[in-house]
Amino acid sequence: MGSGSRTALVEDLMERFPHVPREAVFKEDLLRGGVAFDPSALSDNEGGEVKPKSYFIFSFDHGTLPELGEAALRRPPEEIILTGGPYDLRRTVVSVRVNPSSPYRVAANEDGVLGLYLDGKRISDVGVPPMPEYYRHTLASGKSVMEVAPTIQWGYLIYLTVFRVCQYFGAKEECQYCDINHNWRQHKAAGRPYTGVKDVEEVLEALEIIDRYDTAKTSTAYTLTGGAITKTVSGRDEADFYGHYAKAIEERFPGRWIGKVVAQALPRDDVQRFKDYGVQIYHPNYEVWDEYLFKMYCPGKERYVGRDEWHKRILDSAEIFGARNVIPNFVAGVEMAEPFGFTSVDEAIASTTEGLRFFMSHGITPRFTTWCPEPTTPLGKANPQGAPLEYHIRLLQAYRQTMEDFGLSSPPGYGPPGAGNAVFSVSSFMDSLPADEPTAV
Repeated sequence: MGSGSRTALVEDLMERFPHVPREAVFKEDLLRGGVAFDPSALSDNEGGEVKPKSYFIFSFDHGTLPELGEAALRRPPEEIILTGGPYDLRRTVVSVRVNPSSPYRVAANEDGVLGLYLDGKRISDVGVPPMPEYYRHTLASGKSVMEVAPTIQWGYLIYLTVFRVCQYFGAKEECQYCDINHNWRQHKAAGRPYTGVKDVEEVLEALEIIDRYDTAKTSTAYTLTGGAITKTVSGRDEADFYGHYAKAIEERFPGRWIGKVVAQALPRDDVQRFKDYGVQIYHPNYEVWDEYLFKMYCPGKERYVGRDEWHKRILDSAEIFGARNVIPNFVAGVEMAEPFGFTSVDEAIASTTEGLRFFMSHGITPRFTTWCPEPTTPLGKANPQGAPLEYHIRLLQAYRQTMEDFGLSSPPGYGPPGAGNAVFSVSSFMDSLPADEPTAV
C-alpha cells in the first residue's frame, strides 16, 4: 500500500456512505484489521492503572502470543475510546485486537497523551479504561476477578466464559473462524491462568466482589457462555450446564444484572429451562446466513443440528423469551472469506440482508461481531486481511435500513445506541443506530 492509502480508503468510504457515522468507519477498520501498540501505550497488566485485555473467550488478535512482542508480556488495554482529532470523533469504544503490522498505531506523544495514528498522522485522542476497583481484589483461591469474571464494553458487561473449550473439536467440527480451543491452548502454553470449567461458587464470589466495589452500578448485564456442549460437562447437558450458573446468580443477586446466555439453538424444552432459571436474553448464534457457507464454515453445527433446524429453533425460542429477547449473533465478514465465500461485496450484502430480513420479519433482531481473522483458524490463515472495509460499512447501512423497514429498535442488554453513546465494542451496530430520544421528564 502506498503511503496514505489507508487514509484515502477510509475518507472515500466516509464520503460515499454519509449516513454511516464516521466513527463507525474507523471502528470497523480497527476491528477487522487490528491495531499496533507502541510500548508507551501498553498496560502494566494487573498491577497498573489501566484495565488490561482479559482474553475473555477468543484471542481477537492478528498474531499468536509469541508473535505480539512486548504486547504479549504487557497486555494492551481491554478497549480504547476514540475522541476528537481532525475528524472530530464522538466518543467511540473499540475492542482491542492486536496487530503489530497494522497501519493504525496507539502511541503517546511527547506530553504522554495517547493518540491513534494512521499513516503516521494523529487522527484521534485515545482514552483507556481505568483499572476497576474490583480487579484489585482476589478470590479466596487467589484467582483474579479478571480471570473469573472480566468486564468488557467499558464495564457494562460481565463476561462469564464458564466453559473455555468447545466440544466441536478438530477440522471436521470446529467453526472455521473460531479460535476458542487454540486460545485456551496458547494461554496454557504461556503459563497464564485460564480456568477450563469455572466453579459456580467462584463465579458467585467474583460477582460478590464486583457488586461490592462497582458502587456506580456500571455493570448492568452478564453473559454466560463458552464452547458448544455436544455431550455433557460435569454430568450436565448444555442447557443445564449454562443454566445452573444463571440459577445460582439469580438466587444470590436477584435482578442485579440482565442475564444473557450464548448457547446453541436448543430444542424448546431446553430453552424453557434457561427461562425458568432466570435468563432474560438468549443468543442462539447463527454465525453466517448462506446455506452453503454455513455447511462449510460451521461443520459441527451443521452435523449436530443443521441449518434449517437451527433457524426453526431460533423462531421457537421467541415464543418463550419474546422476540425482542432473542438476539442471535452472526460473524460479519466470513461471508467473503476464501475459499468458499462471496467474491463481491454486492453478493455478500445481499445474502446477509436476506438473513436479516428473515429474522427481523419475525421481530427478532440479530446482532453481529466484526470478524477478526485470527491466524490459527483456517479462515484466518486463508484471509489474513479479513473482509473488505466496504463490506462492513455497507452492512451497517443495510442493518439499520432493515430495522427501519420492520419498525424495530435497538435490542435490550446492549447499552445505549447512537454514535457517541454506544459501549458495545466488538462491532459498530449500536454506534450506527439512532440514539434514543431523551424521554420527557
